[in-house]
Amino acid sequence: MSYDPPPPSYPYRPPDSSPSYDTYPWQPQQPPGPPEPAGRRPQRHAALGHHSDLRVLRSAYRWQRRVATLTALGYFVLFLILSAFAPSFMTSTVTDGLPTGLLLALVQVPVTWLAIALYEQTARRRVDPLADRIRKQAELDARREETR
Repeated sequence: MSYDPPPPSYPYRPPDSSPSYDTYPWQPQQPPGPPEPAGRRPQRHAALGHHSDLRVLRSAYRWQRRVATLTALGYFVLFLILSAFAPSFMTSTVTDGLPTGLLLALVQVPVTWLAIALYEQTARRRVDPLADRIRKQAELDARREETR
């Protein structure tokens, strides 16, 4: 355990401050900044890095990845669990000579195709329109900055 000296009693006045010290010691005084140019308009949009559309795009892309991943991996994990804990079910036959385990293994290929199709569909429906809108807005902002 370390010994910390007690905090100074308040009101606190730094030794090099003027008598007009009117802020709290934990809030540094900000020097007045340069004035804004007279002919410049304020920016209508926030900077692109802080744009809410980017957060929406990230969440849509995250949802897209989860759906596709859980579709493919969920079926594969189900197949593994059935193989490990239900061997009698997996060795039972569906038709003459075709065990259930082999049929479920062959169904893995169409399930993977389904995951790819879901990924593409959600990309076209949710992610791509957002990305296009953000790209167009960025191009417009860049053109506005060039004309200034």
